Amino acid sequence: MGREGEVVSELIPAFEKEHPGIKVEVQQIPWSAAHEKLLTAFVGDATPDIAMLGNTWVPEFVALDALEPLDSLVARSTDVVRSDYFPGIWSTNVVDGATYGIPWYVDTQVIFYRSDLLAKAGYSQMPSTWADWRQAMQKIKSQMSARQYPLLIPITEWRPPVILGVQAGSPLLRDNGRRGAFHEPQFRSAFDFYAGLFHDGLAPAFSASEISNLYQEFERGNIAMYISGPWQIGEFTNRLPKEMQDKWMTAPLPGMNGPGVSLAGGASLSLYRRSTHKREAWLLMEYLSRPDVQLRFYKLTGDLPARREAWRDTSLASNRYAQAFREQLDRVVPTPKVPEWEQIATKVFEYGEKAIRGRMTVEQALVALDRDVDALLEKRRWLMSRRKLATR
Repeated sequence: MGREGEVVSELIPAFEKEHPGIKVEVQQIPWSAAHEKLLTAFVGDATPDIAMLGNTWVPEFVALDALEPLDSLVARSTDVVRSDYFPGIWSTNVVDGATYGIPWYVDTQVIFYRSDLLAKAGYSQMPSTWADWRQAMQKIKSQMSARQYPLLIPITEWRPPVILGVQAGSPLLRDNGRRGAFHEPQFRSAFDFYAGLFHDGLAPAFSASEISNLYQEFERGNIAMYISGPWQIGEFTNRLPKEMQDKWMTAPLPGMNGPGVSLAGGASLSLYRRSTHKREAWLLMEYLSRPDVQLRFYKLTGDLPARREAWRDTSLASNRYAQAFREQLDRVVPTPKVPEWEQIATKVFEYGEKAIRGRMTVEQALVALDRDVDALLEKRRWLMSRRKLATR
């Protein structure tokens, strides 16, 4: 999919040379159409042998019984070494105790920040707790104009409030994924912190479409911090002028009472249950999972490798902007493993935006969010109740 689909073809000749009897056909599809195309392929009994899946898609395809469990293959493999993967990333592929995907590349969210502005406020490094982080933002704000802000968090992004929620101990869903838990005290405390950043003028209430040029605003000092993923390393490096390159840095996310968790992201390789070439497909998955191949993939795409061994290479170990991601990847957690998660995530930012813009109180927004999430999970509750009756 996307850029990954373009460059994976460059890795295939070496695999085919190692396995002369296997011919690999790569089909590239855009990210925007990938989910629908894979669902259509499942309905039409035309699924590929293996496919790259966004790791939040895995539970949905497991629910369809489309994917092959991989635990027995992993147990026998010398190339796919489970202990070499980041535990939180691996966990995104485990549903009801079985493994349905092998992490291919990883991402998570950290803070990109203006190190010179933080130093001017009296900090040599990014604080690690919410209280100290907020205090640092207040000091930076005191040196800014009214139209400049310490932090940019587009209010149409669901990840920041969800990350703060899990940092505060919220399960996001309760009753084994049957109902929303956004109105419960843990998420409420996180959302109060999140909303307070906007209400106190530390972050602007902008949607992503209202920010014309992030890099220009960052260069001008109109924003000092931005939460985002590893693809921004290349963007900040390429789009900021040379004289700015020693004035920005990355840092792991602060947490409620110390270094905080972030969300486990990225994409995995999954084997389809209806594949008629499972042995050959698994050989390709093993090959693409090898640290040397992951490293080559990183150099072609910039996608961060899932294997910790690959991170010891100097190309990553000496990349000062990548180190925050390396540290954060040891503290990542999956989003709830329910097929409805992407719809739920959309509801999170929709109600979050209403609360930030003052169209609802925080209380009203979170009550309404749980109501809508409960409705989205109604079919899941029905299926789980039938399954329980069938096992009696």
